[in-house]
Amino acid sequence: MLRNDTLRNIALTPELHDYLLTQGRMIPDPLLAELAERTQALIPDQAHMVVAPEQAALLTFLVRLLGARNIVEVGTFTGSSSLCLARGMAPGGSLITCDVSAEWAVLAHEFWSRAGVTDRIELRLGPAVNTLRALPTVPHLDLAFIDADKPGYIDYWDELVPRMRPGALILVDNTLFSGQVLDDFPGEKAAAVQAFNEHARKDERVELIMLAVADGLTMARRLAADELPC
Repeated sequence: MLRNDTLRNIALTPELHDYLLTQGRMIPDPLLAELAERTQALIPDQAHMVVAPEQAALLTFLVRLLGARNIVEVGTFTGSSSLCLARGMAPGGSLITCDVSAEWAVLAHEFWSRAGVTDRIELRLGPAVNTLRALPTVPHLDLAFIDADKPGYIDYWDELVPRMRPGALILVDNTLFSGQVLDDFPGEKAAAVQAFNEHARKDERVELIMLAVADGLTMARRLAADELPC
């Protein structure tokens, strides 16, 4: 593959990252910052799972850009990404978010309420693949966000793609997995991300790009029937 090193993303120093955040009109976000701090205090070993500020702003931006009204999220945690997705929806929109932890959901509900988006969010507890399989099988979703257990990514993808309307967007988090996707002998989670990335790349039902946002963000647009390969 031809490459031009001058076109690669520049390395983000802490100072440059701070500058990046200050230039967006949607960030910094005091409510999301407080939620991140509360998560750090309550669940310090998993607080890194809170969505990054620039990614949080991107989620809201994309929902507004698409005019998305029917959204599914796989992986709620303490509710930061749900909050961002719901904020972007017009009143009457519906977000189904899937998780297995009722304990973490307590904090999520508090911040959803404070953001005024509780009426748009439905938390469904239990294995996410079961929740997805219970959804209508016809294409009806405008946007989906996958950010959960990595070994489950392929199953979540396979359930969601047929349910996305033409032009709908699937977002998948952590697809660079701290660079471990390049390891020859990756751990279980990194290997699962490697396998997912290849699985999604070969899926001819979508057009797909991967962005170096936070820990890697894959964006896939569901193709319409007349766009599919013959």
